[in-house]
Formats: sequence, structure tokens, C-alpha cells
Amino acid sequence: MKQKISNIHQQILEAKKNGQKLLAILLDPDKIVWENLDHLVVKIKQSPATHIFVGGSIVKATILEDLLAELKQKTNLPVVIFPGDPSQISPQADAILFLSLLSGRNPDYLIEYQVQAAPILKKTNLEVISTGYILIESGNETAVARVSKTKPLNRENLDLVLATALAGEMLGNKLMYLEAGSGAKNAVPLEMIQLIAQNIEIPIIVGGGIVDLHGIQKAYKAGADLVVIGTAFENDSHFFES
Repeated sequence: MKQKISNIHQQILEAKKNGQKLLAILLDPDKIVWENLDHLVVKIKQSPATHIFVGGSIVKATILEDLLAELKQKTNLPVVIFPGDPSQISPQADAILFLSLLSGRNPDYLIEYQVQAAPILKKTNLEVISTGYILIESGNETAVARVSKTKPLNRENLDLVLATALAGEMLGNKLMYLEAGSGAKNAVPLEMIQLIAQNIEIPIIVGGGIVDLHGIQKAYKAGADLVVIGTAFENDSHFFES
């Protein structure tokens, strides 16, 4: 296994300071066809991706450890766990987004899973990046809403979303993740991204419902520091060639 990439959060901060936009490809282990992994890695290398996120709301596959190890061996990109629960922690990655679902009131996703994860993480050398996670209504029920048993925030209630992001920043979150959800019908509204970007200092991640390169650029222009592409790349490994 290659040496771990360190100081990922600091690199994100520096990119934001320098106006460099970042892109993460999100891989769900349950959707990986192992025989196609080499082809997928080639497409990731050919893409403008700066990070690889691995995880999902429900990960039933037993290949998580092997997948992380292969990605570390075959790419030079930071590999970051995007966990749905503590079972998705693995020392094979470089870092983990330590998520708190700020938009919901299910205590499991606000603090309980974090309490369960903390002793496990303490025994690893993963970089732990505290991340506020805000689920935005997207026109259909996403896996995140279904699994977490929480309602997304109304996409038209910009004041509530802003207050939630501000609270997360004040609580000490290092990143703020605005999420429409995997397979979302509608992406996070651009005016919402812009409002949050104008009012918080920490880097903003935006994901869900972005279906083309134009959507990525619009999110960047609105103020996203890092955009996550998952379903669109899963459905078409040539996504970035269009």
C-alpha cells in the first residue's frame, strides 16, 4: 500500500484561499463491478478529479477494504471515506469525513454514531475531518433521507439553511456539505450555495443532482469549493469526456 496522503483538510483550505476548485468522484462499494475496476480507475485518472470519496448510505458489500486498498495502490488521489455509519470505517483510506447530519433531528446521525465511531477512529491514523452535513429537498426521496429517517430542508427556505450552516460552523465543523442526495431530481439551488458561501468562512462541498459538466461549473460559480459527482459518473464512466 502506498504511503497515506496527509493534511487533506489543509490542502482544501489552501485551494479555497487560492481560488482553486476541487472535484471528488464518489464511489459506492455496493455499485462497484469488480471486473470493471481497472477501467474505472483509468477513467478517474483521465478526469479532473482531485479526490475520491468512498461510501454510501447503505454499504452491504464486503469489498470496502479491498476497494480502498486498490484505489490507494492504483491512483495518486486522496481517498476519503464518506460514511453512512461506523461500519464503514477503514484504516485503508487517507481520511474520513466525520459527518453530523445537521438538517435532521435523528440523534443517531447527530451524535450517536459519532460516539460509536470515535474509539474506532482513535485507533487508526485516518485524518478525521469534522463535516456539517445538510440534506436539501431535491424533488424525490433519496437514500439519505430514507435511511436516516429525516426530512431534508425545504429548498426554498434559504434562511433556515443558512442558519443551519452557520450553527455548524460555530460548532466547529471544518467543512460544510450541502447535499441533494444520490440520484436527486434537482441539485442544490445555486442561490442557496451563493448565500451560504457569502456568510460562512469554511469550505463548501456540494453534491447530488448534478448531471453534466455545466452543472459543475454553475456550482463552482455560485461558491462551491468542492463538487461531488457520484450517480452521473456511475451511470457513464465517459461523463467527463462529454
